[in-house]
Amino acid sequence: MTSRVIYDDIGFRDYKETWEYQERFFNAKVREKGGVNGNEHRTPDRLILVEHNHVYTLGKSGSEQNLLLDYIQLQARDASFYHIDRGGDITYHGPGQLVGYPIFDLEVMKLGLREYIHQLEEAVIRCISLFGITGGRLEGATGVWIDPGSARTRKICAIGVRASRYVTMHGFALNVSTDLSYFDHINPCGFTDKGVTSIEKETGRSVNMNDVKEILSKTMREVFGYEYY
Repeated sequence: MTSRVIYDDIGFRDYKETWEYQERFFNAKVREKGGVNGNEHRTPDRLILVEHNHVYTLGKSGSEQNLLLDYIQLQARDASFYHIDRGGDITYHGPGQLVGYPIFDLEVMKLGLREYIHQLEEAVIRCISLFGITGGRLEGATGVWIDPGSARTRKICAIGVRASRYVTMHGFALNVSTDLSYFDHINPCGFTDKGVTSIEKETGRSVNMNDVKEILSKTMREVFGYEYY
């Protein structure tokens, strides 16, 4: 039987508000996996797409030393900072970046966590290929990279997830028309020798966010083999 997923485009939303929004569905699904709700209606899987205000997030395995701003400097850049419960180190979210939060039951999808991350990467690689960009993987690092392994290696999409009872939250952040200067204030994902890029920087032309959403929603469906409600 093909899995079904709710497509949930919530537009532009505050980071903390969206974190709480994710947790509502994540926690419900985890409780259900634990048998708390018995045979009651199950919470559907969900793909949340969103753009955020300027924010830096640090994963549970990350180091605060990779944030190169103090509190006053954060305020001057109109940015906030959160310690969060995903894997990975520090990253930036902001306008012009497409952030995806899949709330998926990997047990139903018959996926392990490593395979899940690999498929997230594949969906993004397929998406950016339609803009003429060749993305790839970098050994020892999650995400989608351009020219991986070369002197010009640069990240176009960061990935960091959390899973409990095979239920996922957090996800990926694809730079579309992002102000990349905000990455100058961190060591992205803990790396000091890698650059960052965006679809617009790679193509040299303006890109419509809604077009990227439409393409990515299709490549996610193709890779994971689900249908939308």
